[in-house]
Amino acid sequence: MKKIIFLLFLLFASNSFSQQKKDSIPRLKIHGRFAFIFNQSSFSNWVSGGENTVAGNINVNYDLNYKKDNLNWDTRIITSYGLSHISNKGYRKTDGRFELNTLIGLKTWKYWFLSFIGNFRTQYIKGFDYKKDPKIVVSDFFSPAYLTFGPGMLWKKSDDLNVNIAPSTARYTFVNEFFSGKFGVEEGKNTALSLGFNVATFYKLNLMENIEMENVLSLYTDYFASVGNVDVDYQTNIRFKVNKHIKMHMTFHNIMDDDASSRVQFRQLFGLGVNYSFHEKITY
Repeated sequence: MKKIIFLLFLLFASNSFSQQKKDSIPRLKIHGRFAFIFNQSSFSNWVSGGENTVAGNINVNYDLNYKKDNLNWDTRIITSYGLSHISNKGYRKTDGRFELNTLIGLKTWKYWFLSFIGNFRTQYIKGFDYKKDPKIVVSDFFSPAYLTFGPGMLWKKSDDLNVNIAPSTARYTFVNEFFSGKFGVEEGKNTALSLGFNVATFYKLNLMENIEMENVLSLYTDYFASVGNVDVDYQTNIRFKVNKHIKMHMTFHNIMDDDASSRVQFRQLFGLGVNYSFHEKITY
């Protein structure tokens, strides 16, 4: 009788532990973050010279991670807008970005998933080349805009580390009438379609206490145009946590895309920011 009771106890304990372990994995994670980054410089009777500058960036990021059985769905919205004011030169756009990434995966083995990716990105307002006099328009809302989607295979070890390989990825490029003939779109047309190979990676790590680093890399090559030429989009975000709501933020963003520019595009941002999580939820 004692042996039976003991075996029942072990069975109950094992089942409880298994259920607890299963329930400890979040089924739904939502995190919405708002950040305002401010930069300012002023000069008065400064012998070396300089221009008074005030700049600010507003960033809103929204992450959603859903897991159920063998299904995995990750969605991220990245949006930012920035302006600077330079004395005697007025306001200038420093940032204006909207990007939506979504990835659905069906688990096949351990860290591997059959996947389908979707990506859309554009900018909010007109962008100018201020080196020209007078300044010239180089981009506008929905010009260009990129829509990328396709099936593939996902290797995902955690929400902070994953690689997606999509050998049959379609990419649409959209422009308005003014930019027809640019960004890889033929003269007289507003859209261009390409089919190629896409690799997307995401890696987030803690460099040390209160310092985290986020790496986002996307590689794309078109099968039918400039074969072997790879478009590169690589962004690094480094956040230094001062306290719950104050962070220092560094961004390094490189783009290599011959359809947009023959030169390497580089953007760097550094500033002290106020951070606020406006929506945070975990469901088991």
